[in-house]
Amino acid sequence: GMEKLVVCPYKRPNALCRLICFPWAGGGTSQLAAWGKLFSSSIEVSSVRLPGRESRLKEPFAKDMTTIVNEITSVLLKELQEKPFAFFGHSFGSYISFAVALHLKEKYGLEPIHLFVSGAHAPNSEAFLPIKNIPLCDAEDEDIITHIQLLGGTPSEFLQYEDVKKHLIHTFREDIRVLQTFSFEKAERNIPFSCDITCFNGSEDKPHDLEAWHDLTSGDTSFYDLPGGHFYLLEPSNAIFLTKHITRCIENAGL
Repeated sequence: GMEKLVVCPYKRPNALCRLICFPWAGGGTSQLAAWGKLFSSSIEVSSVRLPGRESRLKEPFAKDMTTIVNEITSVLLKELQEKPFAFFGHSFGSYISFAVALHLKEKYGLEPIHLFVSGAHAPNSEAFLPIKNIPLCDAEDEDIITHIQLLGGTPSEFLQYEDVKKHLIHTFREDIRVLQTFSFEKAERNIPFSCDITCFNGSEDKPHDLEAWHDLTSGDTSFYDLPGGHFYLLEPSNAIFLTKHITRCIENAGL
């Protein structure tokens, strides 16, 4: 289960904390798993690999968010009970990281020491609702490609190969379908988390409702705009800022 679900090229068995990364819609593990080399020896970085891509290409895509959350939780539970952990998610990955964190808290009383979210509305925000209405069944492949290109982050040479393009469209479609099965209703006085939450966003990306993340934790919430569009985090200078900032937050958590 572990080898299939989690990619960790820079293993650090003596690390004080694990940082688990959750990729964007249509994405794989290579970019975020490679962050491992940018972190100090106190943090071990891994990236979650969902079914239907990379070495899990032959597996059917997950049908809903609950299936993804259950798989990730069951595979990682033992590890997460052993030592402190933090989550980083970008876009679609932010919602998965939130859903997994919520499940861990509600079912096992486990919580990340820090939740880092990027390029995503707070799941309790009105701004999240339109995502549920993206008409996927009727969307033409070309419309999906246009959307993917608007977001940026996919090298244009990928889109020149028909089979790569087809697979990307299919993966993106399935990931958005999963996202549409996710909903979070915040109960009146219930604040789900007590960990700090940091929200990152690209300055040229469309604005996200980040303020509503405040209502999801009794810890601190902070916000950073970094230069670039939706995939600002793929810029090497931004990756360096992110990894330094995340390291500082984790080290300040008093492990």
